[in-house]
Amino acid sequence: MKQFLIVGLGNFGFHLATHLYRKGHDVMAIDKSSVLVQSIKDLVTHAVIADATDAATIRELGVKNVDTAVVGIGSVLGDSILAVLNLQELGIPHIVAKAISDRHKKVLAKLGIQDIIFPEKDAALSMAKKLDNPNLIDYLPFMDGYGIIEIAVPEKFMGKSLKQINMTNTYGVQVVAIKDPDAKHTRFTPQADDILNPGDILILLGSEKGLDTLKTATEK
Repeated sequence: MKQFLIVGLGNFGFHLATHLYRKGHDVMAIDKSSVLVQSIKDLVTHAVIADATDAATIRELGVKNVDTAVVGIGSVLGDSILAVLNLQELGIPHIVAKAISDRHKKVLAKLGIQDIIFPEKDAALSMAKKLDNPNLIDYLPFMDGYGIIEIAVPEKFMGKSLKQINMTNTYGVQVVAIKDPDAKHTRFTPQADDILNPGDILILLGSEKGLDTLKTATEK
């Protein structure tokens, strides 16, 4: 069991906190709003009305021993930055922060935050990918310039082996796993001789350029 501190109980913070608690972790959720704290008090370990921008308040919470703190404040950039600084001063080893703009993300990066979440941008990018590619089932940004996609096997690949398709050299895309149609069996680290069948689902990792090249090639 890990200990988490969730700062900010908007939609993002609320769902993150309750999900972690359901997974069996110790979760303290804080927000300035008594209404938001009241709504989550029975769904996490501790729910506290607190202003994370106030250093003294954060110290009094006794949260310096948490494994991870997640700053989900997004509406006010200044509040997000102050909350991050206060948590850093406590020496919390792992801080994750939500960004609401590219400028916000740059400021967080300057503060040394490596795990920066951009939920609205990521959700929009994922939806754009799905609308653009009818074979695409899901898209997950992996790191700058790279993504992981879940895609139905294109018709031109059906009945062929991974060796014949040679995705790595042809498209710059790595096949991470193959799921069968009913999703009851997943082949991780598939072999070169594995045959792709109708209904199979591919999980691929690659650069945005490589994934776009694959999309273009399979549309022909």
